[in-house]
Parts: sequence; structure tokens; C-alpha cells
Amino acid sequence: MFDPTAFDNMKVVIEGAIYDLDLGGEIVITDRNDIINMAKMSRIFEISFKMTETIKKSASVKISLESSMINLAAELIPGMKAEKMAGSSLKLEFFFESVVNQVDYDKIEKLFSDIWGPSRKISQRVQLDPLYKESEALHTITVEFDRIIQEAQLDDLIDMIEYIITSVKRLELLI
Repeated sequence: MFDPTAFDNMKVVIEGAIYDLDLGGEIVITDRNDIINMAKMSRIFEISFKMTETIKKSASVKISLESSMINLAAELIPGMKAEKMAGSSLKLEFFFESVVNQVDYDKIEKLFSDIWGPSRKISQRVQLDPLYKESEALHTITVEFDRIIQEAQLDDLIDMIEYIITSVKRLELLI
């Protein structure tokens, strides 16, 4: 039997916590991807969900966990002396649709900064069709962690899920 990598263990923890919420009826899983890139020797796990009961419009979230060849090598080859690279990167993306002029981007920025703290990289992106002025635009808020998430932080990943749920619920109050 093989020894699972940090990526494998973190993936199982996130996936298990999300599926527990889905089975409990609090969320609905909308997508799941488990990607292995053989050319770059990297792995990506993505899981997307939305709340089962929404206030106005529905916001959704995608959790992405990624491990590169460098992360794997740092874990498996102790002689590299790169223990700080052993782990995975984590990215959260929150999505919603709305008319562009009806969104207060400053309030969204403050909301996410209050929940995730000032040390997280928070960005907003809006995609729209410029030929259809009245059409809705897709808004994406990204929360990135400026460090490698390591296996020792498995409990933090469980706690993070509550922050994600809070973010979605509070975002839905704004949109």
C-alpha cells in the first residue's frame, strides 16, 4: 500500500467535509473535478457548491487545491531541503450573476476582507457581453492564500469551510 501525499490527505478532508454538508442538506454540490496533468506532473482537485436555500440570487463557490511537481518532490525527497514547499496551494472562487450597476464592489471587498483577513489576496473580476447592456454579468471574487498549505493544517481546512459558508451567505445578502 502506498503512503498518501499531503495533497491526497488534504483532498480527502475537504471532500469529506463538503460531502457531509451536502448529505446534511445545507449545500448542494454542483461540480467536482480531480485532474492529473501528466505533462507537468501536477494535480488539481476542485469542488463547487451552492447553498440549498438562498436569500435572493444564488452565489456559488469553487474550492481548488493544487499540487505541483515541486510540491510533490519537496515531500518525497527529503534531501531537497525544501520542506516549506511540501503541500498544496489553495484558491477559493465565489461566483454570482447580477447587473453590473447594481453591485457595490467596495462592500464586497470589505465583506471578504473582514471574513478572510487583510493578509489574503482578494480580487474581483466581472465578465459581461458589452453588446447587451441589460444582460447580467458574471462576477468572480477570488481569495488566494500567499503560502503553501501543509498537512499539519488539516484542522484549519475544516474551519475554513465554515468561513466559506459564511462568505456565501453574507455575499447573497449583498447581491
